[in-house]
Amino acid sequence: MDIRRTVLWMIFSFSLLLLWNNWQIHNGKPSLFGAPPASAEQKVPANPATAPAADASTPSVPSAPAAAAAPGSVPGSVAVVPAQAQEVVVTTDVLRLTFSTTGAQLVRAELLKYPASADNDKPMVLLDRAPDLTYTAQTGLIGSGQSFPTHLTPFAVTTPERELAGDKLVVRFEAESGGLRVLKTYTLDRGSYDVHVRHDVTNVSNAVQSPSVYMQLERDGNDPAGTSSFYHTFTGVAVYSEQDKFQKITFGDIAKNKANYIKQADNGWIGIVQHYFATAWVPQQGKPRTNELLQVQPNLFAARSIEALGQVAPGASVSSEAQLWVGPQDQKAMSAVAPGLELVVDYGWLTIIAKPLFTLMTWLHSLLGNWGWTIVALTVIIKAVFYPLASASYRSMARMKQVAPRMQALKEKFGDDRQKLNQAMMEMYRTEKINPLGGCLPMVVQIPVFIALYWVLLASVEMRGAPWILWIHDLSVRDPYFILPAVMMGTMFLQIRLNPTPPDPVQAKVMMVMPLVFGGMMFFFPAGLVLYWCVNNTLSILQQWSITRSIARRAQVPAKRS
Repeated sequence: MDIRRTVLWMIFSFSLLLLWNNWQIHNGKPSLFGAPPASAEQKVPANPATAPAADASTPSVPSAPAAAAAPGSVPGSVAVVPAQAQEVVVTTDVLRLTFSTTGAQLVRAELLKYPASADNDKPMVLLDRAPDLTYTAQTGLIGSGQSFPTHLTPFAVTTPERELAGDKLVVRFEAESGGLRVLKTYTLDRGSYDVHVRHDVTNVSNAVQSPSVYMQLERDGNDPAGTSSFYHTFTGVAVYSEQDKFQKITFGDIAKNKANYIKQADNGWIGIVQHYFATAWVPQQGKPRTNELLQVQPNLFAARSIEALGQVAPGASVSSEAQLWVGPQDQKAMSAVAPGLELVVDYGWLTIIAKPLFTLMTWLHSLLGNWGWTIVALTVIIKAVFYPLASASYRSMARMKQVAPRMQALKEKFGDDRQKLNQAMMEMYRTEKINPLGGCLPMVVQIPVFIALYWVLLASVEMRGAPWILWIHDLSVRDPYFILPAVMMGTMFLQIRLNPTPPDPVQAKVMMVMPLVFGGMMFFFPAGLVLYWCVNNTLSILQQWSITRSIARRAQVPAKRS
């Protein structure tokens, strides 16, 4: 019983700690476990000179001067739009992209299949160049001492198409500078968030040129709009390579020049990750490139990959191809683009459990067509898998409930003599074949599965905007009327009533408070997760009631015979 009391106090204390920590974050205070990256305005040095210098062997990528920023823009953002610049808007069935003729850079991306929020039907804006968000995708050419076309060079659009008519939409831009002519081609496919980007470079000078092409993502360090203040998800840079695998880097580490990532590789990709969505440049595999992560201006960061194109003779041409992902964290589609790209959906150290769970959920959804009912079905399957463990736990608790009067009698008999009381209790456990830890160990075994499922429900973009029934229109946000958290608290209270009453009055009071603690936490968590707990608790109550009733019936048979 002392061990059970210790386990119970540990669970209760940890719950209170989590509740207090989340309350601190909710009120804008630092987390007790290390503050998550807040807006970079609060932690980025104001002096751009602190930005990491580029490798000496790699020509530097130009950036617009801070003085050119538009009034009211994010400090340090490249928000200037020259008077001669034009915006070219192209639309597919899933994307609406806005390119600027300045550098032929992608300055706005709207995801047409994803609403901005549960109460806003406008498309989700992932990339933008606005006062509250600077997030763009850029490419260009650099060379030692040369002024080749960059993302700041005026380009001319050479294709008339603006909307997807067939299966592909091609948009081309052209510019000439420093003796090089660049034809930049964006190819968009129907139903795809994977944009194919091709650079055709022609040497129009009389000298041999040695250009390098760079692919760059620029973003401010602010959290995305609608970020929850009660639970934290990663927003920052990701780098993948076959050598070092998946690496996450915070904007804070980049600003402090503490970023640890692979600098030289001939494979992999670079990207920027936020909750549910991601962008990534995937250069052609097998070609050496240099990766750079740096702070280009206060609260403005760049993730870039630079690939040398070799020597280009006068009149000769060279090409470079890459892919740009701009869209949701769709694991199946992203894994088809590049190895490891699906890892932007980060399930943490329990990925080995979370991945199979997500695969099972995807299969169930293909049958049921509703993510809410998918969660219900998944919960039933998990309960079935753990049925033997749970049964052992409930049988142990049922026996404990039967011997509760005898335990109370022992406590009255031995009073404050803890040693004799424990000896008598252990003897009774042996006689009745009761394992005092039988009710705890099965729960401990299931904890990793519960945590993994929590991350699956929290991180999977499939939950975003997914309805269930009646008032639940989005499983990724909290219950608007707090009905599911209330149901969860009620089921937890009922479970406690079915359990044996602890002989320790303090322990009994702790047990009664736990539903309020957990229920209070669930008020702020996604409805999909609370739905899981409600179904899980309901099934546990039915299983526990059935086992308790069965044991009670078997106990009555000898009594009747006697």
